[in-house]
Amino acid sequence: MDVLLRRTLIALRKSHFRINARRSVSYVAESLREDHGETRKMTLVESLRDAMDITLSKDSTSIVFGEDIAFGGVFRCTDGLLEKYGSHRVFNSPLCEQGIVGFGIGAATAGVVSVAEIQFADYIYPAFDQVVNEAGKYRYRSGGLFNCGPLTIRAPCGAVGHGALYHSQSPEAFFAHIPGIKVVIPRGPAQAKGLLLASIQDNNPVVFFEPKILYRSAAEEVPVGEYTLPLSKAEVVVQGDDVTLVGYGHQIQVLREVCDMAREQLGISCELVDLRTILPWDQETLAQSVCKTGRMVIAHEAPLTQGFASEVTSAIQVRLCIHYVLYNIVTFIVFSLQNECFLDLEAPIQRVCGWDTPFPHIFEPFYLPDKHRCFEAVKLVTNY
Repeated sequence: MDVLLRRTLIALRKSHFRINARRSVSYVAESLREDHGETRKMTLVESLRDAMDITLSKDSTSIVFGEDIAFGGVFRCTDGLLEKYGSHRVFNSPLCEQGIVGFGIGAATAGVVSVAEIQFADYIYPAFDQVVNEAGKYRYRSGGLFNCGPLTIRAPCGAVGHGALYHSQSPEAFFAHIPGIKVVIPRGPAQAKGLLLASIQDNNPVVFFEPKILYRSAAEEVPVGEYTLPLSKAEVVVQGDDVTLVGYGHQIQVLREVCDMAREQLGISCELVDLRTILPWDQETLAQSVCKTGRMVIAHEAPLTQGFASEVTSAIQVRLCIHYVLYNIVTFIVFSLQNECFLDLEAPIQRVCGWDTPFPHIFEPFYLPDKHRCFEAVKLVTNY
């Protein structure tokens, strides 16, 4: 019996790697739409390091800290920064996520630009109280006298192919429920650098989730100088007319392939929208797209129930609109709660997400919202 069980487990493990290879997604390099000067090819890791390097060189009070940061971190995102800026500005923290964020809040409140790293997003939960009850409320509870706006919390998130339940989670929905902070998730190197610099310079604490599967698999031309990209502004990555596909982070790469599959196999034109920031998120850009296409599919790796897709699905159907009525030089402001997008929908909105289980190891390919599951959702909304 033990021999049979062992052989079965070995077979499952081999099939896991075969399925992963078949369902893998290649990163599509892209360039920024605005010219930001000279560029250099960078991976996601290098673009993040470059953003922190610029911050440290620009502001002599700025600090970078976290577990194993001094030698570069487990993903080498801070490699070389200690040697360049010294141990008083780039330093290790104790193995205590609550302490990392608590220290960052205190330093930021004192005016220090603080970039804290949580080694894996899966381990950010001990710091949850600090983020919710301290970082998110500091400005409000002091009546605007104090704030910890200079704090940015970086955390690698998402599946990576072998992370299993403690190194694969996507906890962004928990943080999207917290007033007073911002939550950002980039899709690639050029986006990551601009969004991280914008997060660091923003006058609000920001939780910055980084899809770690893209750390070295994603590489493209990135401006070498300082530039920022707008927070809370979605971007239409691919123009289309028939179905709106919505995602953020690594899922955008998956949905890119779905756009190609839909065009080649079904003759369907998909519009791809990257939210980029999920708190506060850009409802207007998405509503315009959905009103145009009449159909929407949203996908993310996090579990289905209470995932961020639930918020998007609800909000995009019911929106508070302000209508300005002009009559005889008098402006009347009429507030009306209406189903603005609901009446334009041709099919129910589809959510394609992770399942409501702990993140599995050998069954990871069946857990993820891969291109095949997303493609089936596209077929469903177009055939409705």
